[in-house]
Amino acid sequence: MITLSAYCAAALAEIAGCFAFWAWLRLGRSALWILPGLASLALFAWLLTRVEAGAAGRAYAAYGGVYIAASLLWLWLAEGHRPDRWDIAGGAVALAGAGLILLGPRGT
Repeated sequence: MITLSAYCAAALAEIAGCFAFWAWLRLGRSALWILPGLASLALFAWLLTRVEAGAAGRAYAAYGGVYIAASLLWLWLAEGHRPDRWDIAGGAVALAGAGLILLGPRGT
């Protein structure tokens, strides 16, 4: 449960941090948006260290699937664009891949 919570919080922090830069560079917001963006990205990096995985690369790879699904939720809830069936299918495939990476049996 700690891993799922860390992944979900990391995804929110990463997306919010990246969106702060998007808002500054693409939406014409103030450069001051960079400050909370940087703080959010630092929180994202810290949260990924909380994941229960034996190797950083495996934790990051599995996180990729969670990030994709969270980005689609952001698309819908924050930006007001409802994901289509291809978005949902791709998100499901990504989450399945994340599950295989994180939960798959490992040789001894």
